[in-house]
Amino acid sequence: MSELLDLAGIFVFALSGALMGVRKRLDVVGMAVLAEITALGGGLVRDLILNVRPAAFQSLGYVLVPLAATVIVFFWHPHVARVMPAILVLDAAGLGLFCAVGTAKAMEYGLSPLHASLLGVTSAVGGGMLRDVLAGEIPTLLYDRQLYAVPALMGSAAMAGLASYGLHGWPATLAAAVLAFGLRIAAMRRNWRAPLARGAGE
Repeated sequence: MSELLDLAGIFVFALSGALMGVRKRLDVVGMAVLAEITALGGGLVRDLILNVRPAAFQSLGYVLVPLAATVIVFFWHPHVARVMPAILVLDAAGLGLFCAVGTAKAMEYGLSPLHASLLGVTSAVGGGMLRDVLAGEIPTLLYDRQLYAVPALMGSAAMAGLASYGLHGWPATLAAAVLAFGLRIAAMRRNWRAPLARGAGE
């Protein structure tokens, strides 16, 4: 079940990476690279920091699912773009799931709650950050104007807190993921923004 949820989140993130490739007028190879790095980048960074074999290299599905997303976007990107509101909801779910799972895994490997939370955020937003760098964009993480990293941080902190009190397993993971998901959805619907420095223009 957990692997299916992982693959669902990977698929949604891969769609956003492939769509970035379309917007940047990349060929199918460039689209596939952005899809793979968006979907897998955060988890790869997390596992390398934990000094474990990345999950992406343990299952063929982790590599094939982003390729499938690339094919879908390659042939039907106008249709995919039209359903972006629904994709953003799924993206928020993936964000919540990845930050919670990443934090839980970091705690299992002995990291402190603070460091585990930071690694959970990396799991959730690292792929998008690498995508933006490769595509020549300012990474969203550096201007969290749509409250993307903040919900991930809150979800990661909640997961670390629950784990510190001995609460593990899917109920704790689900609670932390739902918190991050809810904050992200609220930010999108209410147009919440992170503040700029005092006196800085929009």
